[in-house]
Amino acid sequence: MSVDTIVPLDHRAALARTQATFLALLRHVEPTARVPGCPDWDAAHLTAHLTGVHRWAAAMSRTAPGADDVPDDDLPDDADPPVAPDAAQEYRAAAADLLAVLDEDPDRPCRTLTGAGRRRDWARRQLHETLVHTWDLADAGGLPRWGPPEVVADAVEEVLDTLHPRQVRLGRTPAPDIGVELLGSRRWVLGDGPPVAAVAGADADLLRLLWRRSDLSGAGLVVTGDAARATEFLAGRLTP
Repeated sequence: MSVDTIVPLDHRAALARTQATFLALLRHVEPTARVPGCPDWDAAHLTAHLTGVHRWAAAMSRTAPGADDVPDDDLPDDADPPVAPDAAQEYRAAAADLLAVLDEDPDRPCRTLTGAGRRRDWARRQLHETLVHTWDLADAGGLPRWGPPEVVADAVEEVLDTLHPRQVRLGRTPAPDIGVELLGSRRWVLGDGPPVAAVAGADADLLRLLWRRSDLSGAGLVVTGDAARATEFLAGRLTP
């Protein structure tokens, strides 16, 4: 298959499947199970968080584009809701509402994490958010993680093209003066400076590294070059 005939990833369809996986896992994970990737949360708090993120994304997709300096109080509230008595039902409703908004008019202009964009942009952001937290929920229950390879690779890409640059722009992490190569199904370079190290591994392991669910000592990762500087860089707030 030539590059020209590769079918683009359908973020909306993949989001619906990943939401369904999250809901299915909820039937097998105790609400009080601790979440290793988010030590302050149990499964119920994780569910409330993802419920709130979906609601916030739906509200953002309904918000007209504005200047980059729009104050936070003019944007939808992104605070996590309290844990609901029926967390699964609350999540199911929020997930359905998000999909309905995305289906109303995918090309409608709206606010995104990078400023003006279109509603369809939120399908990609929420797909990756849901994927990471689905893995968190699976870990809480000691269950296998699931994720289509093309979605996992795209989630790695999003950290580099959207999330990390935004963290730098918001002052949440310093602008890097080095780079780190990520060698998975593709070759990526995190950071704007010259690469000082390379990390090789499966895309899923690289994604967990970028989202601070593991570190360079994690199984399946091979590090070459200046591991100390790479460790310091990767320990920063690359993602929200």
